[in-house]
Amino acid sequence: MRESKSSSRPPSGSPRDPAAFSAHRGIGEQAVFWLAWLDGERRSSRHTIEAYARDLRFFLAFLTEHLGARPDSAALKALEPSDLRSFLARRRNEGLESRSLLRALAAIRSFFRFLEKKGLAKTDFFGAVKAPKRPHSLPKALTVADARDLIDPSSRAGEAREPWILARDAAVLALLYGAGLRISEALSIEHSRAPIGAIDRVTILGKGGKTRTVPVIEPVRRLIETYLDICPHELSGGPLFVGAKGGPLSPRIVQLAVQRMRSALGLPDNATPHALRHSFATHLLGRGGDLRTIQELLGHASLSTTQIYTAVDKKRLLDAYLASHPRAGRQG
Repeated sequence: MRESKSSSRPPSGSPRDPAAFSAHRGIGEQAVFWLAWLDGERRSSRHTIEAYARDLRFFLAFLTEHLGARPDSAALKALEPSDLRSFLARRRNEGLESRSLLRALAAIRSFFRFLEKKGLAKTDFFGAVKAPKRPHSLPKALTVADARDLIDPSSRAGEAREPWILARDAAVLALLYGAGLRISEALSIEHSRAPIGAIDRVTILGKGGKTRTVPVIEPVRRLIETYLDICPHELSGGPLFVGAKGGPLSPRIVQLAVQRMRSALGLPDNATPHALRHSFATHLLGRGGDLRTIQELLGHASLSTTQIYTAVDKKRLLDAYLASHPRAGRQG
């Protein structure tokens, strides 16, 4: 009878030692090979490898208790969806949140696929197990001061980079914070549509092929003009923002620039390009902007998405509801 009453505990020892896994020695050895494969072939990070090793140790320890013996290849081939559900339920009861459960499920699936290629396990039972709901990941808004530091070109004055590249990065980041654009949207702007001079708005092709027009405030336009004045590349007929050699600018380059600034300025880990877009919405809401307008500026299909994205507090949501809903405050 497959029942478990006490908390599953992984054995002690190094995760690169077969004996560290509560399983038949052959399976323990395969676990070590799998970790080496993650490291060498998949180039997984040290953090991921350690977390996956820990998750697998918990699972094999659970199976040892659940099945009444250390699992071998035959036992792993005989596993049913109910066995995996029991493990997930156990870990949930032990306090694991959905994010950690999803990682554990990914780790176990990866190991079983590794074994399946060697004829030592099967993976068909995974398809019958419903994964835990993925939690909404909300980026934290930066402070106004931190957001300004990120888009201020002078913040990077000590970097050994060409002035036009520093100006370019500042202009891109200013569009994220000053106009609420996604990084892909900012980099998709063509030079012919650059919001400069008297052109105080830009039309964007957003998610789902939907277009929207957003205003671009003067400080942002000035940063774009500064970049254009010193950019050494011919931009006519191409994208507004280009890389060091004149080709389309990669989002990764912008992300790395922010990463360097985050370290140099002592900014928090949540200081990312996407956090600037989130900060745009949050700061605008905090200054009295209404949810419907913010929804349109962000290009969200529904108001509920904007409510989640901006992480608005309950009082402000209630105020917006009372101010706009036709039946707010009425009885019946």
